[in-house]
Amino acid sequence: MSFETLGLIQPLLDAVREAGYSAPTPIQAQAIPAVLSGGDLLAGAQTGTGKTAGFTLPLLHQLAQKLGPNPPARRPVRALILTPTRELAAQVEESVRIYSKYLPIKSMVIFGGVGMNPQIDALRRGVDVLVATPGRLLDHHQQGTVDLSQVEYFVLDEADRMLDMGFIHDIRRVLAIVPPKKQSLLFSATFSDEIKALAERLLNKPQIIEVARRNATADTIAQRVFPVDRDRKKDLLTHLIKTHDWHQVLVFTRMKHGANRLAEFLNKQDITAMAIHGNKSQSARTRALSEFKSGELQVLVATDIAARGIDIDQLPHVVNYELPNVPEDYVHRIGRTGRAGAEGEAISLVCIDEEGFLADIEKMIKRSLPRETIAGFEPDPHAKPEPIQIGRRVLHGGLSGRQGSGRSSNGSANGSGNAPHDGQGGRRNSSHHNPAGKKPAGGAHPRRRQGAGSNSKPRAARP
Repeated sequence: MSFETLGLIQPLLDAVREAGYSAPTPIQAQAIPAVLSGGDLLAGAQTGTGKTAGFTLPLLHQLAQKLGPNPPARRPVRALILTPTRELAAQVEESVRIYSKYLPIKSMVIFGGVGMNPQIDALRRGVDVLVATPGRLLDHHQQGTVDLSQVEYFVLDEADRMLDMGFIHDIRRVLAIVPPKKQSLLFSATFSDEIKALAERLLNKPQIIEVARRNATADTIAQRVFPVDRDRKKDLLTHLIKTHDWHQVLVFTRMKHGANRLAEFLNKQDITAMAIHGNKSQSARTRALSEFKSGELQVLVATDIAARGIDIDQLPHVVNYELPNVPEDYVHRIGRTGRAGAEGEAISLVCIDEEGFLADIEKMIKRSLPRETIAGFEPDPHAKPEPIQIGRRVLHGGLSGRQGSGRSSNGSANGSGNAPHDGQGGRRNSSHHNPAGKKPAGGAHPRRRQGAGSNSKPRAARP
């Protein structure tokens, strides 16, 4: 199959060809005709499947036909694309610009962490496609600087992560603002009960497509586990990077503070590294991503939320420095390598405290991951698992004495909880995972900004 068979107009086909794409991915082959048909769509696709083009290309096709060759200089927002993070918003809007290069269509992106005035000026000049994060979009609406009354196309991208980040209230507010009559598209890596409930509220008799088995990992990703003591992780990571001369290594930690400490340690070992997380300024995040993509930066250390939206072709290595205690996050993490048929490698450094998390992951992906012990880094056979404390909660990630998968000592289910261990035996403050529709601890509104101090109450910060 080729893009020509999907019914897209020639300017889009020319832009796609110049971007180096000749054949649509499975999600594109199914989503593009579905969107062109004019109905609502519920699409399930893992990260890295090409879903962005799956909705941007048909939206641009329909907009171009309605606007004609000579649209007015100032026009209202017709297509609104909502994403969970700044990085993903920027990359989606970049895709819109690449594909619309031969069309008289104007697009822009708005997110928090930068000044509003330049965004206000651009909105006043008129824009056809607006890509936004929830918090900043609502800021503009409250100030009367964006008009969403003529939105005809509405996209929720990575809706599962939206809910994970506690944006359900913001999504509901946006839905109350945009017109009820519109074409709505919802893209999600998983179809949880919360996603299905959101789809029922947003979508009208949608087509449903799903191109990958739920919680599946790509066959092109070689997955391995290296058992190691918790206080030897940083040394083992250094050994692996230097011994194998790895470049462009994406490393995941659970916590912002752990990401900072690990990046500092790697730099002291003459390995160029930077951390990316919610407390970093937008300029610092943009610079880190740019240097990592160009190959100037050897290692990017990221937390789960900050890494959402990192889209790098041919990324060879992903390392789980700390295993997530939510198995689905493992799939999201390693899905950033092995894309578009390319081979990739996913390494997990697992200490005894995390053996239970590993068991949960293997159960979910329905396969056992091969273990490989590195000479000189053999784990202590007499080591005992330590509980992982998150604020006032305690997670039992070890297999012995575990009270149940991902449960805290008081019996409450944890979210994407963050262990205090950073691989250096230290304790850390935590970010709190906010399940969809639930208020964070203390009753704080999920859109309230997170304080810069390490002891500030964790909240779902605006992207």
